[in-house]
This record gives sequence, C-alpha cells and structure tokens, in this order.
Amino acid sequence: MGSDQKTKITVKTTVNKPVETVWNKWTNPDDIIKWNNASDDWHTTKAENDLRTGGKFFSRMEAKDGSMGFDFAGVYDNVIVNELIVYSLGDLRKVKVEFTDLNGKTEITETFDAEETNPVEMQRAGWQSILDNFRKYAES
Repeated sequence: MGSDQKTKITVKTTVNKPVETVWNKWTNPDDIIKWNNASDDWHTTKAENDLRTGGKFFSRMEAKDGSMGFDFAGVYDNVIVNELIVYSLGDLRKVKVEFTDLNGKTEITETFDAEETNPVEMQRAGWQSILDNFRKYAES
C-alpha cells in the first residue's frame, strides 16, 4: 500500500470526567507514565511533552521484565487546547486525537495511520487497550 493510501484505524472511549481534566491527564508527563501501556506487563518509564504546534513529545515504553522496549516520539502538527491534537510520528505516520465535551463527560477519538509490520486488528487492539487504561486512570 502506497504512503498516500495508508490504512486508518480509529479507536475511541468516553471518560466520565470533564474535558479539561481529561486533557490535563492526557498531556501531563507525570500522568502519562501512569497510564501509557497496553498491558500490565509493560510500562512507560519516561515521558516528555512540549505540547504546542511544532513541539516534540517522547515516551519510553518497556516490558517490565526488561526483555524489550521502544521509543514513541513525534512532532505536533496542530494543537487546540481541550479539543484536538494532531501529530506525526518518526516514520511519518499521522495521528489525530479529538476530545469532545459531552456535558461533563469527554469522548476521545484517536485515528492513526496503520504501520505495515503488524496486522491491523493487533494495532487496533493495542491502541484501544492503551485508551482503556487511560479511561480507568482518568476516572480514578
């Protein structure tokens, strides 16, 4: 599939908290390291976030047993506080995160370009799991 025809994957959740609270927990590095994992045997050991258009972000995700890990990093293409984050990953895939105020609750919709190594369903499940972990963390 050509780079101009990337498969897009969408995951979403609704968090029972106001959008300002959700936004802060989503973007604060001290919070990111507490929720940014797809399963209990992984964790984020470091997070940095320069939340502005043109700013960079970085997080280090590792298996808790030390067997593997990877960096997740990119550059923000567009940031609208409490509404929208659009970024480009190092491999030039795009991600859009929308925050929608639902009268005191917040719907988060993430749409991202699939990578070509892993099956689409595996990618969807992994990103949804991270989003579900965020919802649990934000509501606690």
